[in-house]
Amino acid sequence: MSKKIRLGILFGGKSAEHEVSLASAKSIVDALDKSKYEIALIGIDKEGSWHYRNVESYLMHAEDPKQIRLHGEKELVHFSGDQLQPSAPLDVIFPVLHGTHGEDGTVQGLLKLANIPFVGADVLGSAVGMDKDVMKRLLRDAKIPIPRFLTVHLRDKTHLCFEQIVAELGLPFFVKPANAGSSVGIAKVKQESDFLPAIEGAFAHDRKILIEEAIVGREIECAVLGNDHPIASLPGEIIPLREFYSYEAKYIDAEGARLEFPANLSEELIAKVQKMAIEVYQVLCVEGMARIDFFLKDNGELLLNEINTIPGFTKISMYPKLWEVSGLPYPDLLDRLIELALERHHRQ
Repeated sequence: MSKKIRLGILFGGKSAEHEVSLASAKSIVDALDKSKYEIALIGIDKEGSWHYRNVESYLMHAEDPKQIRLHGEKELVHFSGDQLQPSAPLDVIFPVLHGTHGEDGTVQGLLKLANIPFVGADVLGSAVGMDKDVMKRLLRDAKIPIPRFLTVHLRDKTHLCFEQIVAELGLPFFVKPANAGSSVGIAKVKQESDFLPAIEGAFAHDRKILIEEAIVGREIECAVLGNDHPIASLPGEIIPLREFYSYEAKYIDAEGARLEFPANLSEELIAKVQKMAIEVYQVLCVEGMARIDFFLKDNGELLLNEINTIPGFTKISMYPKLWEVSGLPYPDLLDRLIELALERHHRQ
């Protein structure tokens, strides 16, 4: 019998997506083949402390997305030499940290310094994928179609003019933090009275925000997997049953959206989505995995919305669902992601 891979699951974190991360970690732990992996659970609490957990008692209220949280007992994890040690050296780490301080290259840089292979994008791809402003400027330079947008820094907040923004982007428009995911801090502005609350809400999560035109069209998502030779899944479609695909619709309200796997698209459009998804993945220097989100207008025009380099892995998340309908079951997807992490580390 071959030796088990000692796999660290790194989850939680200080971002507004802490609870989503816990739910994603639970789904991964439940799906992993325990005959292949010895699992070490490393939870980061909302204050930034790292704690080692065993599989039996790492979460409280695990089935409730509103109440889910790390178990209260404290057993700190320490760095020692070039190894992260809960109790024994780890072969590879699976970061399931959504949002800032986890998806933005910070943890990836730490793991590289510790010389530990890790699942997902490297430092550059993570950082670029997280910052919507930088991401969209790179995509624009690569001639990939994107919605019109404005970037506003906190220092310039007092100079914002609603009428000028409407003249440039029209109504309605969206306001969102530049560095956040899972629709955290996003608001749709339909009239002037919505404007200041939306700006304040976005700046509560970041010092840089985006103001972006609202696109009328279908929301199409595609999963990408791989390092040097990535492949794309069949696309899926999100049909929001709320105003837009909000945080609540994604993770809490089971009636917040309808998900279609795969999307009802022509073969020509499927190929177009897959081709652009891989192009975006490579332009942004991503490896391992990513979910690529698009808008599909009625005239067939496809616009890139954003990339997510640590997509959700909950039981209702698009990334694993898309691979499942593409012929790659959840446990096999996890195996492949871990293989890709080890392959990249060996190559580097």
